[in-house]
Amino acid sequence: MPAEVAYERYEGQDPTDQLDTFLPAYEEVYAEPPYSEGPSDVRQFIDHYLLHAERLGMRLVIARDGDEVIGFTYGYYLPANTGWWGNVDRPLPADFTHEDGTRTWVILELAVRKPWRRQGVAAALHTALLDSLDVDRVTLTVRPEPEAAAAQAAYEAWGYREVGISHPWEEAPFYKTMVLELTPASSRTDRASRGAT
Repeated sequence: MPAEVAYERYEGQDPTDQLDTFLPAYEEVYAEPPYSEGPSDVRQFIDHYLLHAERLGMRLVIARDGDEVIGFTYGYYLPANTGWWGNVDRPLPADFTHEDGTRTWVILELAVRKPWRRQGVAAALHTALLDSLDVDRVTLTVRPEPEAAAAQAAYEAWGYREVGISHPWEEAPFYKTMVLELTPASSRTDRASRGAT
């Protein structure tokens, strides 16, 4: 890992204020295949990010090598009325898809600029993003192999498993939906029981 990398976490209003800080890194990473995003895609990302920044628990982590932004990641709690699991191509049990607003953390983006890849930066971003979160599980989506084989391999190495294929909207590509369980099922039952009393 580069010796000088620092990881800065932003919460509350701060993620909105940091958009311009990491946007050039976003544009650089997502201009590459398989994404090949252009200006209209970036404008759409900005619109979505500003909405995401209002979500409960929104958290952003930016990685810097000296003064240079080299990667970023962000996410928030899935809301109770989420449509996240409804986009998956297979039936999932009701006790799996049930959300209470704090059960599941969703990672929307995790990106590292090319010169800093395969040096542990993505793993460190992931760790910093999830640090001290009290959730049962984490979910994210990734392009299927071979489009994003390296990213998928990393997520699997970190303990994620696939639960289905997601197609979030008509023009969207297909994604693998993955889940990382942080709390054993027995502990989740205990937690739910405590919350009901």
